[in-house]
Amino acid sequence: MSLRSPLGQVLGLGTAKDGTSHWWGQRVSGAAMAVLGLWFAWSLATMSGFSHAEAVAFIGHPVNALLLLLLSVTMAYHSYLGIQVVIEDYVHGHGLKIASLVLSRFAHVVLAVAAIFAILKLGIGA
Repeated sequence: MSLRSPLGQVLGLGTAKDGTSHWWGQRVSGAAMAVLGLWFAWSLATMSGFSHAEAVAFIGHPVNALLLLLLSVTMAYHSYLGIQVVIEDYVHGHGLKIASLVLSRFAHVVLAVAAIFAILKLGIGA
């Protein structure tokens, strides 16, 4: 006796076996963002001013640049995972769902690359 529905048996559909890795990805990236976010908030609170020159000097320190890169990439990844869940749960048209997922991934990659480029340009040019 099987616990699967008759339709599931006919179609051969089962679990996607992808939920656990997605869940862990959200938790790990969330924890990383919490730590990096605290560092970023502390860094902003202890800065003497917020002029362009001071921001460039801040990013010019290698440790700050590295932590900003990690924060940017982690934020993009965590955001993508969250948006993916929302799209999969609330977009019901198959074509629109696929298009939304592709557009979301593209937008997150473009934003992450733009952040990396900006940090490296300011960090190396400092």
